[in-house]
Amino acid sequence: MKAALDEILARSAESGEVPGVVAMVGDIRGSLYEGAFGKRSLAGPDPMTTDTVAWVASMTKAVTTVALMQLVEEGKVDLDAPAGRYCPEIGKAQLLHDFDADGKPLTRTPRTPVTVRHLLTHTSGYCYDFASSAIRKYMKATGLPGTNTGLKASLAAPLIAEPGSAFIYGISTDWAGQIVEAVSGKRLGEVFAERIFGPLGMTDSMFRLGASQQARRAAVHGVKEDGSYVPTDMVVVQEPEFESGGGGMYSTAPDYLTFVRMILNGGELNGARILKPESIVALSTDQIPDLSIPAMGLMSPMGLRSVDFFPGISTGWSLAFEINREQSAEGRSPGSLFWGGFANTYYWIDPAKGVAAVFLTQIVPFYDPRAVKLFKAFETAVYRAI
Repeated sequence: MKAALDEILARSAESGEVPGVVAMVGDIRGSLYEGAFGKRSLAGPDPMTTDTVAWVASMTKAVTTVALMQLVEEGKVDLDAPAGRYCPEIGKAQLLHDFDADGKPLTRTPRTPVTVRHLLTHTSGYCYDFASSAIRKYMKATGLPGTNTGLKASLAAPLIAEPGSAFIYGISTDWAGQIVEAVSGKRLGEVFAERIFGPLGMTDSMFRLGASQQARRAAVHGVKEDGSYVPTDMVVVQEPEFESGGGGMYSTAPDYLTFVRMILNGGELNGARILKPESIVALSTDQIPDLSIPAMGLMSPMGLRSVDFFPGISTGWSLAFEINREQSAEGRSPGSLFWGGFANTYYWIDPAKGVAAVFLTQIVPFYDPRAVKLFKAFETAVYRAI
């Protein structure tokens, strides 16, 4: 496995297809492969290493869901209760249905309250601004800040669909993180550290970067219209009003592999029980069997992208992960779990074959065709090897 994966990753970094990449593969016993190639920043000499710190963005969502499921296990949160029971602001959310002739938003009360389960399955009706022209128009009309500002006011966005009616990717998991804070009485990062990272030994996963992590952080690279990469100084707001359970976390490949191996092993790893087996079953079960995750249009300097990792394959969602309902072209088993982050960071968990993997680059925006091509080649080689 090592020689084949090293060749694929090294060739891509050396050719400039990606500035740098770190990838790891593991099973319940430990690591099966680790490799790091290219540079942390094209503006400097530091090489990518396996302990390079990366912004994992929406890979934060699975961690937030685990923290919330711990509270469900303790009887402190009911998945099918109105989310407004725990965060009254969610209960006040209005449904945006149109704009008047002057561009003023027209809203109404949704027919169905948003439940906690709606938040975790992205069927709440909340959406991201980058995925909705209606939300962008609403922001322009009202001055609603973007979630990347770290301002809690950014969460006061309206719904764009009736709760339970459609899979819409958005700020639902940020609200799930707010429920964790409201019920626990602690900041989200504190909950993560005490109840997940500490027990699992994930010392490089956090919202606020320490000196050691800052020194090992890879630069996020933007893409120009000609496709070339430019390193940026982009860092997640380090003193935010709210810690983004939907996308604010930093981590490393070894740390995140530890997390996904815990899921693969039924909620326990190295003697630390994080979730009960029945919670892992819920996290591994398709919760939206009557719906399918649509391809998402995303603008980039290189043009419009259609984000679809499984062309021609219907996919569902558990309480934390996308689920492919059929075997993928790369060899991923039906029922496998997957998601990624905006800076082209990805992972998957294949319970049927007993393998999990983490793949980290630092390129924005999401679904960069070169990063996706490399990720798919990497995955295909993993399955050939196992």
